[in-house]
Amino acid sequence: MKKSTKNQKRKLRIYNPKLKEECGVFGISNVKDASALTALGLHSLQHRGQEGCGIVTFDGKKYYSEKRFGLVGDNFNKEKVLNYLKGNFAIGHNRYSTTGNNTLRNIQPFFADTNAGGIGVAHNGNLTNSIYLRNKLVEDGAIFYTTSDTETIVQLIAKSKRSKTIDKIIDAIFQIQGGYALVMLTQNSLVGVRDPYGIRPLVIGKLKNSYVLASETCALDIIGAKFVREVENGEIVLIENDKLNSIKPFPAKRVRPCVFEYIYFARPDSILNGKTAYEHRKNLGKELAKENNIDADIIVPVPDSGNAAALGFAQHLNINYEHGLIRNHYVGRTFIEPSQKIRSLGVKLKLNANQTTIKDKKIVLLDDSLVRGTTSHKIVKMLYDAGAKEVHVRIACPEIKYPDFYGVDTPTKKELLAANKNNDEICEYIGAKSLKFLSIEGMYRAIGFDKRDENYPQLTDHYFTGDYPVKPIDELGDSKITQLSLLSTASNN
Repeated sequence: MKKSTKNQKRKLRIYNPKLKEECGVFGISNVKDASALTALGLHSLQHRGQEGCGIVTFDGKKYYSEKRFGLVGDNFNKEKVLNYLKGNFAIGHNRYSTTGNNTLRNIQPFFADTNAGGIGVAHNGNLTNSIYLRNKLVEDGAIFYTTSDTETIVQLIAKSKRSKTIDKIIDAIFQIQGGYALVMLTQNSLVGVRDPYGIRPLVIGKLKNSYVLASETCALDIIGAKFVREVENGEIVLIENDKLNSIKPFPAKRVRPCVFEYIYFARPDSILNGKTAYEHRKNLGKELAKENNIDADIIVPVPDSGNAAALGFAQHLNINYEHGLIRNHYVGRTFIEPSQKIRSLGVKLKLNANQTTIKDKKIVLLDDSLVRGTTSHKIVKMLYDAGAKEVHVRIACPEIKYPDFYGVDTPTKKELLAANKNNDEICEYIGAKSLKFLSIEGMYRAIGFDKRDENYPQLTDHYFTGDYPVKPIDELGDSKITQLSLLSTASNN
């Protein structure tokens, strides 16, 4: 059975070659139908994780928990399930799994009883000192029920000698490192935490007198909540009795949000730094066009990830934008474990060339990023097979040369195409007529920052630069990086 699950994941990743964000979190305080509103919020955050989902509620006396494999709409759509999740306080979690241990026990939120009362924890991100902390806790007698580094946080809270729950939480987060956003449910309180650099996202909303915490603003929109602000980097927000208190226990650091929230992860209608992700992506395409004046007949996006950037590119150069690739939105698990003959169809299960639109055309094929290059190769070949005259590939971000440790599923450095080949070699590998990436300076201009101005906040841009805001304490080379990635991503925070 384990072998089948492992193979299933490997086949799934054939059709999902992009970087993957690991998880979405949601929480709401003191409101009727808290479980139903949480289910709606998680539904809006479904793009952040599709492997599993869970909700924990509190009714003033007792905690209730439901965790399921699969999509939110398939599991929390029945009155019977939601009625079981009693109470006016709730937190929820969407899980994206990468490698290993796709078991029900790893689905969040996690719940534990402490000497200060029960606590539920939902976590988006990865800890960069998870191996060290886990080994230390085990040496001290802790017994782990899951392979998740989120359980490490729960264990640290439970072992704290402080008397108040909020002090236990502060005690725990002073020991963890990495990129993380936490939503926690204690007795009659909702707690949100964002890492000292603000790498992983967390926003605050308000629904009448009730506060809401979520990974993205789109989760506020679906329940009619108003966006208040982002949780600041290094901030703890404690929501009690319809009041929000801010606690800032860390020394001040410059905020460095993950650049891929802007490029790919966030839903297009979510607000980042005052603009929707859609507007940021159009700007990325516009900056790319400024750097690449090219003679072409049409601009074709790789759907859906390249749509907004391709539109910005086309508008700036006044070249027609066309849907030269048609996406099948109904590729699901039916196609994950078929025969080898069906699997060999590869990208055609998801995309197909729009033949009469691209025939005899000089095409700019535009996507948001290039990771391994295997899918780009197949798409370029598909366009040529359908009659394209020329295919020029443009990527609306810089070359991805370094892996991630903060909650994003990236290949190891040896699997990242741009880490091992120069531009000409990549172009030859994917079979394009030409290939250009957006410059790092262009990326910063598009998002509204200036990398050269020290007065501006920086982004977590290690994917391109190797500049990691928080280095894994376990890191001693590629073997240790791989070990850390396997342990962290197996947990799927």
